[in-house]
Amino acid sequence: MAVGLGPLPTLHPVAGFELGISSAGIKRPGRKDVVVMRCVEGSHVAGVFTLNAFCAAPVILSRQRVGGNVRYLLTNTGNANAGTGEPGLAAAARTCEALARLTGVPAEAVLPFSTGVIGEPLPVEKIEGALQAALDDLSPDNWAAAATGIMTTDTLPKGASRQFQHDGVTVTVTGISKGAGMIRPNMATMLGYIATDAKVAPEVLQDLLRDGANKSFNRITIDGDTSTNDCCMLVATGQADVPLVTEARGELFNALKRAVFEVCMEVAQAIVRDGEGATKFVTVEVNGGGNHQECLDVGYAVAHSPLIKTALFASDPNWGRILAAVGRAGVPDLDVSKIDVFLGEVVIASGGARAASYTEEQGSAVMAREEITLRIELARGDCSETIWTTDLSHEYVKINAEYRT
Repeated sequence: MAVGLGPLPTLHPVAGFELGISSAGIKRPGRKDVVVMRCVEGSHVAGVFTLNAFCAAPVILSRQRVGGNVRYLLTNTGNANAGTGEPGLAAAARTCEALARLTGVPAEAVLPFSTGVIGEPLPVEKIEGALQAALDDLSPDNWAAAATGIMTTDTLPKGASRQFQHDGVTVTVTGISKGAGMIRPNMATMLGYIATDAKVAPEVLQDLLRDGANKSFNRITIDGDTSTNDCCMLVATGQADVPLVTEARGELFNALKRAVFEVCMEVAQAIVRDGEGATKFVTVEVNGGGNHQECLDVGYAVAHSPLIKTALFASDPNWGRILAAVGRAGVPDLDVSKIDVFLGEVVIASGGARAASYTEEQGSAVMAREEITLRIELARGDCSETIWTTDLSHEYVKINAEYRT
């Protein structure tokens, strides 16, 4: 049911980064549900994580370890290892220790990631039993297989890749993500992994990821639920023969930033396009804000409204619901007489009321599209923000009602 999401594009290998996939049968026998990623010695790794206070055990461990000498990323699907307390922390640590023994690295060099059902004990033995097969499968060409291996309710794998030239040297940025529900990340996405062969200082890498996430993963929402397990990682292997990026300026940094931001944006929007039960890909643009936060407040009020999302599913141009959402966004001293609202290219409300030129036929024609833009002009300042979301369908309810069965 994915909206405008087709087969994976070419995912270029990143020198110094390998991926291996195997089956632990956590939720279904034979399902490829364990992914191991290996970073070459000397790689730098940055991460952004969920702000949910009930964050999962692997999030706690990865957040603690990300600044060290990371060599392996270990992901399992089918079980979130969240809401599991101290036993969950011990289970996550045990899987890291098992991989460390097999590879001869310290346990602290392994970052764990989990996604799936919340509140169930992690089946450690199953994961341990799948590790050697994943290691045997390690290859720089396994991005597409890994994109499938990290899926849960996703209907299609998600990935993007960019390359650019610097002084005759090709620099690569490739990434994958998973997610289709429980999406309002408040940091990044359900799970995202991006790697580059550029040489990047740790502090620059962390800022680059944070800024990229804020303009992509932190601007998507499907259902307004911030997950317990959200993580996004950016790995710089340093294998490309280019200078070390030590500050956020210059030709090389700007080219790298553009490539990282484009990969972040593409895989983040792919999550929305594959939203559980989604039939519409919706862009919410808010312009003319007095500051960026009030633009986000208005955008999320619209994007999270069940009434608007169900109207989108029904292709019903019920524009009054949009006005109501804008009005309850909490923007101080909001002058509704200055607000214009557009559905696609059609002005539906002007000066706080129905536009004189608007007809129901115009609105219905726009709402019938798979890709729709809602634009709100606040006329309060020069700030703008864009959020991407979906409609809310019968299928969304069905998927989540049956998630544990």
